[in-house]
Amino acid sequence: MPESKTLSILMPVYNERAFLRRSVEKVLAAPLPRGLQKELIMVNDASTDGTAQVAAELAAKYGQIRLFQQPVNRGKGAAIQRAIAEMSGDYAIIQDADLEYDPNEYALVLRPLLEGHADVVYGSRFASREMRRVMFYHHKLGNLFLTHCSNFFTGLDLTDMETCYKAFRAEILKTLPLRSERFGIEPELTAKIAKRGCVIFEVPISYYGRSYADGKKIGWQDGLQALYTIGKYWLIDDCFDAAYGRRHLQNYATGRRVGGQLSRRFAPFIRGATLELDAGIGNISRRLPRRAPLTVAESDAECRKILAQIFADNEMVKVVDADINDGATLSALPPAETVLISDLAASRLADGKILANLKSLIAAGGKLLLAIPRYDLHSAGEISVAQIRAWLTDAGYEIEELRNFNFAAWLMNFINAKILRRQSRGRWSLKIADTLAWFTGAIEKIIKLPGYSVLAVVRKQS
Repeated sequence: MPESKTLSILMPVYNERAFLRRSVEKVLAAPLPRGLQKELIMVNDASTDGTAQVAAELAAKYGQIRLFQQPVNRGKGAAIQRAIAEMSGDYAIIQDADLEYDPNEYALVLRPLLEGHADVVYGSRFASREMRRVMFYHHKLGNLFLTHCSNFFTGLDLTDMETCYKAFRAEILKTLPLRSERFGIEPELTAKIAKRGCVIFEVPISYYGRSYADGKKIGWQDGLQALYTIGKYWLIDDCFDAAYGRRHLQNYATGRRVGGQLSRRFAPFIRGATLELDAGIGNISRRLPRRAPLTVAESDAECRKILAQIFADNEMVKVVDADINDGATLSALPPAETVLISDLAASRLADGKILANLKSLIAAGGKLLLAIPRYDLHSAGEISVAQIRAWLTDAGYEIEELRNFNFAAWLMNFINAKILRRQSRGRWSLKIADTLAWFTGAIEKIIKLPGYSVLAVVRKQS
């Protein structure tokens, strides 16, 4: 018998006394796919109209409800954040406490998740569907405008960013650092799952929109807040919880533009079967050419889940558990013609152990490709190119190419350390460096410039 899994239904509630009882009953009666049970996480956001009493009565009556009370009203986003912290399910879906969305369509929304095709599913009110209530033109126009703005900055092609029905694999939602306390939660969620590289599906849903006389709460001020949120999380790469094992791979090692440049710089040297170590969330591996088998190795379990989802249908790619610091796990890997590490701290090369362990992974005539940051993430200390050359030579490698890379990050590091006297780079500096990378990268091809990292192409001595 297959193991039962749980759907967590996240319901923020504020002043919904007139609709709450019927809404909850519809949620609890809604059919789910076989093998899936439900829990309803209800968060009352300090309602003032008697909603708290109705919610308490419902929680006492139905064992599937877990009720939490916010001491002060903070907004829909804050209530959703509380619900996420309290949920225990394998999947989650957001459900408003009004009657605008039909819980009988849970199975439709969940299908791409349960079949393993998606990380996140949006239920779209504007995609083709059988039925919708005709509502306010200007309200629809506002939703479409915000969706288009969000798409412009995230690069997605959603038809309904502001939809309530967003369903997630629980581990995705649990590791998103959410900040918005009001309706900005919608564009924030969208921006962050886009930057995480999540696989997103949309399905058409029915919509029974209500009027402001019925208690609709969103207004034009929330539209302005949504625009601000869209811009904010385009600039700030804040898409991993602080406890997430490989957050630095997103924030420090390779932004989207820098990651693309690094992949293109390495591409001419990649031959035959390829092994990437410390692959993180696949910032580099997802951009590598697929001319031969690719093994993607990562020691962090959560990162491997993301990698497995990215390459789920690709028979050329294999995701494995291996730690660059553990010679035993490395020795279990088959030799590859190209071994790649996109973020190997220079300080880890000093004792030579890692470089020695890597030799066994390189097939005869093969190459080791390294991107080596020259600065500690939290200090202005610099490791010279000459020192990196010496470490590689002493470890028994023949250097084919050694050159600086990522002048934009070097420039921002210089400004922070030497001019502003800061001890670490902030998110804004990282974003500026990634934004400038396309321009400075073109100049680097013509003129020799300092670089935040060193790119090394080496062979082991025969």
